[in-house]
Amino acid sequence: MDLRNLPDQLSSLQRINQRRTLIERELGVDLKHLEPREHTIGESEKKNCEQMFGTVSVPVGYAGPLTLTFSNNHSTELHLPLATTEGALVASVNRGCKAVSAAGVTITKTIHHGITRSIAFRASSSTKVQELVDAIRKNEAAWKAVAQATSNHLTVLSYTIDLQKQYVFLTIACDTDEAMGMNMVTIAAQAIADWATTNVEGIRCITVAGNVDSDKKPSKRTHDLGRGFEVHASVMLSKETVADILKTTPEAMKQVADAKLTHGSTLAGALGSNLHAANIIAALYLGAGQDIAHTVEGSLTDTTVEETGSGLKISVRVPAILVGVRGGGTTLPTQKQCLDLLLKNKSGLQIKQQLAESITAAVLAGEVSLLAAQAAHQLAKSHEKLAR
Repeated sequence: MDLRNLPDQLSSLQRINQRRTLIERELGVDLKHLEPREHTIGESEKKNCEQMFGTVSVPVGYAGPLTLTFSNNHSTELHLPLATTEGALVASVNRGCKAVSAAGVTITKTIHHGITRSIAFRASSSTKVQELVDAIRKNEAAWKAVAQATSNHLTVLSYTIDLQKQYVFLTIACDTDEAMGMNMVTIAAQAIADWATTNVEGIRCITVAGNVDSDKKPSKRTHDLGRGFEVHASVMLSKETVADILKTTPEAMKQVADAKLTHGSTLAGALGSNLHAANIIAALYLGAGQDIAHTVEGSLTDTTVEETGSGLKISVRVPAILVGVRGGGTTLPTQKQCLDLLLKNKSGLQIKQQLAESITAAVLAGEVSLLAAQAAHQLAKSHEKLAR
């Protein structure tokens, strides 16, 4: 089916509808429920989705408010737009928000690692491998300038070099201003690759996406070293909060944590030991116009539980939150409204960092609630009630 050659004078909505009509006629299927509303598609047909023939509606549920102290000590309330089709998820996160807000979530540390891209070169000999490594190190200012010339919003923060046989992997980490920035850093990586192959004979650029950066893939490197924003958050839950809101005891929650997060995760060889961090990250990414494939890196979260004399301290380390407030899906009408809701109360932080810290706080609320549900043996019952 040729879904590209449509009359130029058609509007986006007309092109979408014509493609859907062609597919229905050719395949003999009914796709009427995919017909979009004109005021919700924005520029998606032109900028976000090739050969667009419809939209899929995803329910969005509200959880909150969630009391949070950001890393700059500014305190506020969050309102969470969770886009999901999983019954019981929003209710669980909402309960978690109530529990953690009794004491308030604190962002204890945020590290901006930057968005990364790994360029894979192949050298004709071991001598050429070393020649390329030396050229990268000696001419750092030159190739960084080449990369940064590709965008007024990109700065190279750091780089690493890895060697594997005759391959040289140069991984750059960049600040991409308010955009998530994968496209920006890929264009910059191509410019660096062109510079290197011009200045060092006997090497070839194999690809500007060589997997050392582990973009949209789980890896031990991302888990250990972080990518994008690495955010740490914690909350102190009193025995009264655990009993009154979470309907269990600190001792029971700690036992579940030991079994699930320590021993169960170890037996599985898990990269990241958490309850369901990906659930919250995916729901907020989807609602707020982020690239939901980066959920896989957020799933590398580690959750820790410590008993104190007065209750429990629960903490999360989310090693890789990759978000932006410009570009991608953030400009689409419904996603922008969700993003604006999530960022409604300003923190004084750079806006992209505020978004990363807000998502981490939501993850912690979700972890607390599910841990309590399992401690109280209510997991199956809640899903039976809300998700069947």
